[in-house]
Amino acid sequence: MAITRATFVNFLCMTCMYILIISLQHCKSTDILTKDSPISLEQTLVSSNQVFELGFFSPGNSSNRYLGIWFKNILPRKFIWVANRQNPISVSDTNSTLTIGNNGNLGILDDDQRTVWSTSIKVQSNETIAKLTDTGCFALNDTISGLTLWESFDYPGNTLLPGMRVGTNGKTQGKDLLTSWKSDNDPTPGDFVVGLSGEQPPQAFTWRGVKPYWRSGPWDGGKFIGIPELDSGYSNLMTLMPENSQGGAYISINIHSSSDIRWLYLRDNGVLELNYLDDVRNILEFSWEAPANPCDVYGVCGVFSICTNKTLICECLKGFVPQSKDEWSISNWTRGCVRGNELLCEKNESSLASGKGKPDKFQVISGIKLPDHYQYFPYMDTDDCKSLCLGNCSCKAYAFVEGINCMIWEQELIDIEQFSFGGENLFLRLAYEESGEETKGAAVAISISISAIGGVLALGGFIFCLYKWKKYKKGKKTKLNHFSLEDHIVLKDTLQEDDLSKESYELPIYKFQQIIAATENFSYRNKLGEGGFGAVYKGMLDDGQQIAVKRLSGHSGQGVEEFKNEIVLISKLQHRNLVKLLGCCFEGKERLLIYEYMRNKSLDTFLFDPKKRMQLDWATRFNIIQGIGRGLIYLHRDSSLRIIHRDLKCSNILLDDKMNPKISDFGLARTFQMTQELANTRRIVGTYGYMSPEYAMRGVISEKSDVFSYGVMLLEIISGKRNTEFIHHEQFYPLGHAWKSWNEGRGFELIDETLGESTEGLRCIHVGLLCVQDLAEDRPTMTEAVSMLCSETHLPEPKMPLFTLQRLSSTNGIGQEFKNMCSRNTVTLSMMEGR
Repeated sequence: MAITRATFVNFLCMTCMYILIISLQHCKSTDILTKDSPISLEQTLVSSNQVFELGFFSPGNSSNRYLGIWFKNILPRKFIWVANRQNPISVSDTNSTLTIGNNGNLGILDDDQRTVWSTSIKVQSNETIAKLTDTGCFALNDTISGLTLWESFDYPGNTLLPGMRVGTNGKTQGKDLLTSWKSDNDPTPGDFVVGLSGEQPPQAFTWRGVKPYWRSGPWDGGKFIGIPELDSGYSNLMTLMPENSQGGAYISINIHSSSDIRWLYLRDNGVLELNYLDDVRNILEFSWEAPANPCDVYGVCGVFSICTNKTLICECLKGFVPQSKDEWSISNWTRGCVRGNELLCEKNESSLASGKGKPDKFQVISGIKLPDHYQYFPYMDTDDCKSLCLGNCSCKAYAFVEGINCMIWEQELIDIEQFSFGGENLFLRLAYEESGEETKGAAVAISISISAIGGVLALGGFIFCLYKWKKYKKGKKTKLNHFSLEDHIVLKDTLQEDDLSKESYELPIYKFQQIIAATENFSYRNKLGEGGFGAVYKGMLDDGQQIAVKRLSGHSGQGVEEFKNEIVLISKLQHRNLVKLLGCCFEGKERLLIYEYMRNKSLDTFLFDPKKRMQLDWATRFNIIQGIGRGLIYLHRDSSLRIIHRDLKCSNILLDDKMNPKISDFGLARTFQMTQELANTRRIVGTYGYMSPEYAMRGVISEKSDVFSYGVMLLEIISGKRNTEFIHHEQFYPLGHAWKSWNEGRGFELIDETLGESTEGLRCIHVGLLCVQDLAEDRPTMTEAVSMLCSETHLPEPKMPLFTLQRLSSTNGIGQEFKNMCSRNTVTLSMMEGR
């Protein structure tokens, strides 16, 4: 009996194991499609190393179904190829299949067994199979000859994988081009196409229809010279090869390994991305895109003009003027510029015969993306290239590029971009009057005249210098290249008299001509921004140091006062979270402040930009919040002067290369005695949305005024929204909206969606609401606020903000008065009381 039972148990075990093996074999994914094993809607092919998968899918909320290839282990799915882009099947077709037909071709059949897509090639024998490889290629092979009859790599969609190629209209006849999807939910070919131009050397282009949308600049043998982000060369990543027998060329991405996959991807909006797969973490990483800024868009500034600063600032090239000044003044640059003076060879014959004309000159423009429509002369050196252009009246410019050699331009110069680094030199042909040679000649003549009368003036100069030296010895000594503020400016009521004592505030002083040279005569291309007291320009000193120059407006009533205030205050302050003042300049009516240059500009340029905001992760934002807090603690308690800023806002927080915050713009600041807590002012200064109630309504100033502004910024940094965005649809002041959401337990709604739900973010909102309470005595000090952010202590509940809950109604006295006093934009406003 026992033996019978054991035999029975063994029989059951063997039967179960057999069934399991059969089931596993049946369920095992395969990378091969045969005639006898078509793929239904629920089945897929998977490459041998589980890298790619092929099957049917419906993108987004589409009602259509497609056959495609995607990365196997990446979510959300990233589709790299679609077979039936223009011939989808309906999701109601539940019996559709991918099969190999009797003629040996791949085909997609719908419910009625009609072919909606097929490879449609001539097959010598019908003994074929299809295989999905670990490179992402789906290939149809002849099992008898071993030849590949058809492969998906020859028919790219919106993705260029290693092993694929993008070409010109030579052998491929337009087949090897990337084409965008119409939208995220529709793989139908969209508006954008990527390929190579037919010229030599070729350029990569993105076309929108038939019009260029972006271009890479020509290939120099190792890189495209119009992509400075990859200026060190990337020949190990890409290869460009000619198709000698048929004409044209193609570019491909080199294959490294299955764990190092890089590819180009064309989005539906025309942006071309270079991505790579992190095989360890199974995530997709992004490394480059184009166009990345408005200046990258083809011809955005029209002909004979240049786009700078990546913020769509257009300027005519030297020697050229706007085609239409009226259109140019309203930022319509499409018609571009025209030459201001005729070239020598363009003048009439009588002028040339008289010998009055002077030869044309070349002006070098450095660090740019060279214009389109060039001619290529590979066997010329620099001098020959220059002579070739000068001897051809149609030649408007030339360049000599290593790896390409001579390039000249006979057509209109278009699509020129100024790069912040990298780029090439363009030699622009100018009429003699535009080249600056006449100015140099005049300077030489003046120099000779001065030398002639120098002897006459020498004795008088010696006597004058002797007199000034004696007067200097009697007076107060100053350092070379420095000035004493009290020797040049009479300070009025901007600062407390006791703070001035009789101390000399010394600061490097720059000559106005130095600043003109550094900023290229305050060129519009160097303009970083503009505020209530004037514009700020980027510049570079002779020693290579980059600076930011604040040029106070002559139309600002408070410009001189701000100038005096900033010099006195910042020259005495030293803290890592305060912007550094390098010097100043005043000459005639000009008042200039020279600061350290902050490459990342101000916080608001990141925080309120939907794309740039992604760079502000939680760690970066919390570091900015803490840094601003530390800077304010220094101003309020640790500095020698004790200062109330009075104009704290995100546009006055600058970011250095490592995204560390620096408080700037001390023109409206007010100094306090160390024993003084409150002060009153007849001048209400600040920015709407950031001023505390007691200051906005009664002119009462204290540390708590800055605490209120800090709370507003804290809420903006966490939410990623301006303090004015909620007003219109909520009919509440924004701070009232924030308190209302917090009080109703909806605090997470205030956190920027890019940060996700965060308890640290909730704590920041809590502290922010404590800082913006109506009564100054209810608010924490800056020291307490920063401590609250970093500790786990219990926080008091914020009180209902009666002031900020006032509705925006013209019948509301308080609300209307506040509206009248303050600007609704972000420009600082000063206003007298007693209205």
